Amino acid sequence: MPVSVAYENLNTSDLPRRGMEPATAPVHVLLVDLEAELVLRDGERTVCAVEGFPVAELARALVTWLERNREPQAREGFRFESMSFEELGTVRIEETGDGWRVGSVFEPDDWTAPVPWEGLLAELTRFTDAVREGVTDLGADPSLIPALST
Repeated sequence: MPVSVAYENLNTSDLPRRGMEPATAPVHVLLVDLEAELVLRDGERTVCAVEGFPVAELARALVTWLERNREPQAREGFRFESMSFEELGTVRIEETGDGWRVGSVFEPDDWTAPVPWEGLLAELTRFTDAVREGVTDLGADPSLIPALST
């Protein structure tokens, strides 16, 4: 079953409280204030779902990680370190002998089934592209989430 990283209900509910708008808020504010429900799935099975998740911050971190891991011999795991959570690894990606799996410290014993690097790359690219489109639709600069180089 394929891995899925998705979000639902992207919002800027904290920005008005701060007196800000997506088009003019500083990057560090947008990264933590553009929140949604993050859902990690293995096919139809939900591995983890977290409300109020900083998906823009995650997407930006994933782009950086994917760019750094282009070469097979240099690939390393991912532990999301967020400005919004004390826990390290609210999203975790690790290599196993059978491929790459995705999980979260919020559900430490639950992981997606391993997938090949190419499948993981395709899914994470889809996710980062979707977040970029979502933040743009809210009025923020799309460069908040850089596009992966091809």
